[in-house]
Amino acid sequence: MTRPVTAERVSKELTGPTLSPDVARRIALAAQGFADPRPATTPNRRHLQRVLSRVQVIQLDSVNVAVRAHYAPLFARLGAYEPALIDDAAWSPSPRRPRLLVEYWAHEASLVPVEDWPLLHSGAKPRGWWRGYHQLIDRTPALVDDVLAVVKESGPIGAGAIERELTGGARRTPGAWWDRSEVKKICEWLFGMGQLTTGTRRGFERLYDLPERVLPPGVLARRVDAAEGARELTARAATAFGVATEPDLRDYYRLSPQASRQAVAELIEEGVLEPVQVRGWRQQAYRHVDARAPRRITGRALLCPFDPLIWERDRTERLFDFHYRIEIYVPGPKRVYGYYVFPFLLDGELVARVDLKADRARGVLRVPGAFAEPGADHLRVAGELAAELHAMAGWLGLDGVEVGERGDLADTLRAHTR
Repeated sequence: MTRPVTAERVSKELTGPTLSPDVARRIALAAQGFADPRPATTPNRRHLQRVLSRVQVIQLDSVNVAVRAHYAPLFARLGAYEPALIDDAAWSPSPRRPRLLVEYWAHEASLVPVEDWPLLHSGAKPRGWWRGYHQLIDRTPALVDDVLAVVKESGPIGAGAIERELTGGARRTPGAWWDRSEVKKICEWLFGMGQLTTGTRRGFERLYDLPERVLPPGVLARRVDAAEGARELTARAATAFGVATEPDLRDYYRLSPQASRQAVAELIEEGVLEPVQVRGWRQQAYRHVDARAPRRITGRALLCPFDPLIWERDRTERLFDFHYRIEIYVPGPKRVYGYYVFPFLLDGELVARVDLKADRARGVLRVPGAFAEPGADHLRVAGELAAELHAMAGWLGLDGVEVGERGDLADTLRAHTR
């Protein structure tokens, strides 16, 4: 009689080769697309699809200090490209260019391939923060129906416009049977439940629409149970990571521990994951069967705080010996490196970090602070970093780079950017 595959059984049977930290790092970088050369020509949809096949998920974030978070990972991997490439794929499809991406809560608010929609609605992921709105939903079921009716009639449409439709353009006074924030909360709840999605965006405002007007019928018709959803999402996370611990894999799509552990056990049984040990890692690691370790990684890239290579901070420290925290919410005087800091990847190592701000009024990419990692060659790092900063400035439509005073790399970098 065949024994059932369980996380407990598999954990007792783990064996596997030992990888050096350097090999693990090269596997991880190749999995994220950093072993692929940047295109020699203007990046096109084929290049976008190649990046998507690596990273699986592109995180969204409202911060626009340097560049919106969803644009930066493509620049890191492809170099200068037209932002319309991702806009068209996510929000402006056409008969010639069908939609490739749809919005949903994956790691956080994210763009994901449209074919992954059923996996994310399979029950594999725990309900997110919007579940806290259930009391509002129970209290105002008629308003839920009204919001859906407005979107059906007028979508794609923003939350503010939905409110105006429901009030006939008149603003209700406080004490009315619902307030402005309730419409937004209901829209967010319906989005989280998959009853609404993003049809398009205006600026960065989400315009809601019905899933049946956004997604292909075949995608909407696919039914996936929670176990299959967890298994497929975990396999995608393993593809994106190359080599990872179970908590790493779990975090990519924010699965529950139980679902993640069972999915890992089943993927080992299927031969998709191979247990390995990485020297210096305290936890068991797993390598995707198709992951490769190139002999060396070359090239450079600026990584925004929401780049999937570095968004799991403990993993970043394990792979690169690089302690990284985003300091947006840290009071200014207590910040160590700056408000919106990009680590700098050079030939497979994180060698520096720069605080960046796009000063569009003055037409420059400002670098308030520049910091080298211990042991880095300041001259070489500054030269390569200056070249990448100028490339980013040109991509953003800015005329130059202006380096401030903070950081041990600032003086050398300033000399290279003049």
